[in-house]
Amino acid sequence: MIDLKTRYPLILTAQIAEHDIAPFNDLRQQHFPPERNVLKAHITMFHRLPGEYRDRIVRELTRVGGETPGFTAEARRLRHLGAGVALEIGSSELEAMRARLRVAFAPWLGPQDMQVWRPHITIQNNVDRQTADRLYRELQASYQPLPVRITGLDLWDYLGGPWQHAATVHLAG
Repeated sequence: MIDLKTRYPLILTAQIAEHDIAPFNDLRQQHFPPERNVLKAHITMFHRLPGEYRDRIVRELTRVGGETPGFTAEARRLRHLGAGVALEIGSSELEAMRARLRVAFAPWLGPQDMQVWRPHITIQNNVDRQTADRLYRELQASYQPLPVRITGLDLWDYLGGPWQHAATVHLAG
């Protein structure tokens, strides 16, 4: 069994196509606390992979990514997070790709990554309940599902708060 503790945590996200990311980035710009909004919109797939195994992780991402054609998911509906608001992402392809990676990364996964995965794009977080309630009601009144083209996987170094981009693996095709 591999020790789940790591001094070099990595985060894995699904890469959203540039032509689809704008509306999500706009929502984050408008509603995410500015001092915490340091990333583009993203879909977190794994929260804490061990950087000590970076080469093995990248090899597995390359294998799975090379066998997975790019695909379109859907930002289906709003989700209230309590201290924020997110958009739920629906895609059987995204679920299948994560399931394959979860098997490969199983010895390294901690409790957060072993839970049932509910893919989403966070557009507001770390606000008081009243602010989150207000945004949820405002967006719920006119929300329409949006396409989300998934083109790759991005690996990030978690630096105790900020993230630093470490690698990109493009999906097939």
